[in-house]
Amino acid sequence: MISYSTTSIEDLLLLSNEIFVDERGKFKKLLSKDDFDVLSLECNFVELYYSISKKDVIRGMHFQLPPMDHEKLVYVINGKILDVCLDLRTSSGTFGKYFSCVLSGDDDKYLYIPKGLAHGFAALEDNAIVHYAQTTGYSKAHDSGIRYDSFGFDWNIENPIVSDRDKSFPRLINFSTVF
Repeated sequence: MISYSTTSIEDLLLLSNEIFVDERGKFKKLLSKDDFDVLSLECNFVELYYSISKKDVIRGMHFQLPPMDHEKLVYVINGKILDVCLDLRTSSGTFGKYFSCVLSGDDDKYLYIPKGLAHGFAALEDNAIVHYAQTTGYSKAHDSGIRYDSFGFDWNIENPIVSDRDKSFPRLINFSTVF
């Protein structure tokens, strides 16, 4: 059974499910339609991605604009990341606030991210493998982001490795939200 805990951001959930370990290795169920239905969570994921990152890579803060916005599951298969979500929903009581947590391939935790949140992470170890499941497909026309260093979060990385694309996103103060 998938369990959850609430976070400081409305509708952002930290999920967990037991990892089964035996002489063969590990086994973990991430998604169960029945469990998601009980929690009233969308589970119609239409695209899956993964990234492999070096230590000190920052990816984010990414999201898609309506009507291609989506719920997202984020989980780590290998390594450890500092995961960050930023609320861009003006109707939310947590608008402009962020939540962060460490996710690891060695623990049972993962995130359910609702529409209207920007998402990013920093790899805390080499070869951090992060999987994403999204309820809409990628749309270049709706792809967007907020600059990773523009909303008051301290990534605690002296020389981050950040893509030119992620550096080009607008600062939060300059972003006109549509959520």
